[in-house]
Amino acid sequence: MPSSRFEPSSIKNKVKREEISRKQKKQKRQNKLERRLAQAKAEANDPLAKKKRREQNVPRTLDNTRQFDPSILTANPAAQPEASTSSTPAEHGHAHSPDHQPQDESAADIANDPFSSYFSGTGDPSVPPKVLITTSPKATRTTYNFCDELVNVFPGAEFIRRKKGKGFEMGRIAGWAAGRDYSHLMVVNEDMKKLNAITIVYLPEGPTAYFKLTSVEFSKQIHGHARPTEHFPELVLNGFVTRLGHTVGRLFQTLFPPMPEFQGRQVVTLHNQRDFLFFRRHRYAFRSTEKVSLQEIGPRFTLKLRSLRKGLPAVKNLGEPSKPLEFDTFEDGDGEDVKMGEEGQEKQEPDQDDEEEGVEKEAQVPKKVLPPTEDEYQWVWKPELETTRSTFFL
Repeated sequence: MPSSRFEPSSIKNKVKREEISRKQKKQKRQNKLERRLAQAKAEANDPLAKKKRREQNVPRTLDNTRQFDPSILTANPAAQPEASTSSTPAEHGHAHSPDHQPQDESAADIANDPFSSYFSGTGDPSVPPKVLITTSPKATRTTYNFCDELVNVFPGAEFIRRKKGKGFEMGRIAGWAAGRDYSHLMVVNEDMKKLNAITIVYLPEGPTAYFKLTSVEFSKQIHGHARPTEHFPELVLNGFVTRLGHTVGRLFQTLFPPMPEFQGRQVVTLHNQRDFLFFRRHRYAFRSTEKVSLQEIGPRFTLKLRSLRKGLPAVKNLGEPSKPLEFDTFEDGDGEDVKMGEEGQEKQEPDQDDEEEGVEKEAQVPKKVLPPTEDEYQWVWKPELETTRSTFFL
């Protein structure tokens, strides 16, 4: 090393100062390389030393410094890479122990959420959910191309262009789609001719999730992309560990058929990391009996949850007034099944033929679903929620 009078900061000549600085940096890199080679040589003969060094030198990242939250549903957040924490919950002072999570409450939420009918197994697993895909008003060609990509992703999807003019609010479209047995409504929004958001409505009664859309790449922009087939894909969800995350994950599950077709070898992945949802679609490629590679099909994009509403999108003028709160009186009925008329006489039950005719008429007439007049939010993103970068909600 040069003496102190040859430090770069004390040399007035610029050429000489840069030369000395380059020599010092080069010498520092060589010393670092020699230390790493000597360490690798020593650890090659002693595997325990390498294991001990890795346990002591754990890098500090946003994922492993996540603050523990009572809404995390995993029994041990430190065991999950997406929900790991470097400190115990006692240090935060307001969280419960991870070993005493209210598992019964989470099970009750799952059993009574709006998606419970889909997971009950009563439907036909070979029939994909009907998804209506449309755009924001005055959409451009880029949005139409992206909707075509989404139609290829979801097996039961159908794209309909949004008509111009008044009276085609998102809430009225959701009510129209719910009356025609659509299970989902997906609206792709654009701003300044750029894709910026996706709204997913679970029909017929909600919830409605609004996502910010970024980093969109079409299939043709991916080098060496594969071509999709009509097989039902597998769905992989990673990192949804909170109650809100379970709601969002189950919403995406209802977009795909419950029974995938494994012969198609197609996989749709939704990876949650730091509340960013990374969407990818791949196909398995069996190169040999031991190795498997992935070939991306596309498209790829990133979502971030901005709001979650309980019902359908609101329509101010032609919506249904919000229902007031109702409380259970816990009063049991008398259990009488006999229907009485106005004069106290028993009503005659209708014939079976009349019932069949009524069922046929009801099947022909579309169901009428009215959206509410006001939105009821379950969760809304705000800038003050991200004052610390170690707080995540999904």
